Amino acid sequence: MQRRRRLITRALPLTIVAIIAFALGASAGSPGSPEKDAAERFALAWANKDFGAMYRELNEASRRTVSRADFAQAYREAAEVATLRTLVFGELGDPDDEGSATVVPIPAEAGTVAFGSVTAELKVPYAEGGIAWHPSLVFPGLEMGEQLENRVDLAPRAPILARDGTPLAEGAATEREHPLGGAAIDVTGEVGEAAEEDLAALARQGFPAGAPVGVSGLEQAFNRRLAGKPGGSLLAVATDNSSARILAQAEPEPGAPVKTTIDPDLQQAAVAGLAGRAGGVAVLDARNGDVRALAGQAFSAPQPPGSTFKTVTTTAALEKGVVSLDDEFEVVDGVNVGGRFISNANGELCGGTFREAFAESCNADFAPLGPEIGNDDLVATAERFGFNSPVTLYAPQFVAAVDPPESTIPTEIGEEVDLGVTAIGQGEVLATPLQMASVAQTIANDGVREPTSIVANRKLRPQAKSERVMSRQIAAELTELMVGVVAGGTGFAAAIPEAQVAGKTGTAELGPKPGTEEEEEPEQIKDAWFTAFAPAENPRLTVGVLLIEAEAAGGEVAAPIAGQVLSAGL
Repeated sequence: MQRRRRLITRALPLTIVAIIAFALGASAGSPGSPEKDAAERFALAWANKDFGAMYRELNEASRRTVSRADFAQAYREAAEVATLRTLVFGELGDPDDEGSATVVPIPAEAGTVAFGSVTAELKVPYAEGGIAWHPSLVFPGLEMGEQLENRVDLAPRAPILARDGTPLAEGAATEREHPLGGAAIDVTGEVGEAAEEDLAALARQGFPAGAPVGVSGLEQAFNRRLAGKPGGSLLAVATDNSSARILAQAEPEPGAPVKTTIDPDLQQAAVAGLAGRAGGVAVLDARNGDVRALAGQAFSAPQPPGSTFKTVTTTAALEKGVVSLDDEFEVVDGVNVGGRFISNANGELCGGTFREAFAESCNADFAPLGPEIGNDDLVATAERFGFNSPVTLYAPQFVAAVDPPESTIPTEIGEEVDLGVTAIGQGEVLATPLQMASVAQTIANDGVREPTSIVANRKLRPQAKSERVMSRQIAAELTELMVGVVAGGTGFAAAIPEAQVAGKTGTAELGPKPGTEEEEEPEQIKDAWFTAFAPAENPRLTVGVLLIEAEAAGGEVAAPIAGQVLSAGL
C-alpha cells in the first residue's frame, strides 16, 4: 500500500493524457454576472490545461498567497495523485453568497485510472474582483481545509513463463523470484523503482513514485500486463490529519501472465556457455524463428559482425552471379581493394575453390566481392535479412518500453574500399547475436526469414511476416558452405556428436590494444563471433554467439559455446 500527499518535495513531469470535456449548456455567459463569467473562464482554462489562464482569474489577494509556478504544480500533482484520466464539467449553477464570497457551483465528474470515478461539485468562490482561490480547488469534491491523498493497492504481479509453463519470474513485485536462478534474468529483466523519465507515464497508469515496476527486459516491456491495474482509495484528508473522507475507491485488478517461447534447458545452457563474459548468445527455432534462449547482450549491443557477415555477402554474390562454389582463387595472404591492402587473418595464406575460401574465411577472396556486388545489392540483401529494421521480439505497441537497437548497415557504404571492408563484416556494419542467429535461421529455413518472437501469446507477438530472402537453391549452397566450415574449416570447435553443425566463424578487429599503437603490427582488440544451425540436414535450432573483446578468434572461443548450446537442445 502506498500513501502519497498532494504536495510533494520534488516536481514530477506530468502531461494529463485525458479526454477533457466541458458542457456549459444554456449558462454560457450570464450578462451582469462577473462571478459566473470568471468561474466559466476558470473551468474552461482547466479543461484546456491552461494553468496560466486559470491563474489570471485569481483575485489579487489569492495571487499573493501562491505563485503562478506553484499554482500550476499543485494542479499537476493533484492529477497525478488522482491518476486523472478524464474530467467533465457540467452546467454552471446559480451563484450563492457564502460569507464574504459568492460561490458558483459547477458539477464535475473526474475519471481516474486507479480509483474509479468521482462525481462532485466544484465550488468556485468569487470575491474582490476575482476567484478567491484556496488549495482545495485543485480537485472536485475537496472542501476548504482538505487536501488530496491516495492509498494505492498494487495488484498481484503475474508470472513470466517459459514455453513449457515453467516460471521464469514469479511472486509479488516486491519479492520477485526466479526459479531458474540468474539464468532467467537475461530474458525476464528485473523489477525495481522506475527511472525519473518514466514516472509520468507510470503515474497515468496508476503507479505512484516508488512503486515496484518492470525496469528491464520483459518485466518492463509488459509491465502493464503483468502488474495489472492498481486500486485503492482516493481521499480528501483534513490538512491537520484529523479526518479523512473517501472520494472514490476500487479494487486492484490482477495482472495476466506472459508466456514466452523460451526453452528452460537452452536458456540455462546459453547462460552457462557465456559464463559471465561480455557478449551475448541467442538461440532460435530454425523453422518458425521463435526465440528459445537469450543470454547477456544478445540483442542490446550491436558490434561489427566480422566474417559471420560473409553469409550475407555470399548470398548477394551468388544471387548476382559474381561467384560460384567451384570458382578458383589464387592462394595469397591478402588483396588490394580500392587502394588499401586487406590481409587475411593473421596474414595467413588461403585461396583455392570458393568452398575452401569460405571454410577458411579468406578475406582476400571476399573483400573484392563487395565492389563486384555493388552498394545497392549488398545493402538490399542485408536489409532482407533484417538489417536496418526494428527487432521483432514482440508486438509494436510494446517495443517503445524497451526499444532494442537495430542491426545496421549504411545505405550508402562509400568507396570501393568501404564496400570491400563491409563485405567481410568490418567498417560500419553492426549486428547483434540475435541478428546473426536470424541470418542462420533464414538459411536453415530454405531461405525464408521468420520473425524472432519471444512471446507465445498471439496478441503479444510481432506483426512481421515471413520473408523470402533467397532461393532454396542458394540456401542449400550456403548450407553446404557452412557445413564445410565446421567439418574442415575455422569452425571445427563447434562440432558435436549429436548432429552435423553448419556454421560460420567471425573475428572483428576493433582497433589497436592500448599500448601497442606505435608497434609495426599493433595487437588488435577483437570480438569473437559464431553463427550456426543444426542438424544441417533437418535444422531445429540456430544460434548466434558474440564475445566482446575476446581473448581469441571466433573459431576458438565462440564456436565451442555454440556447440555446447546446440548439444543441449538436440
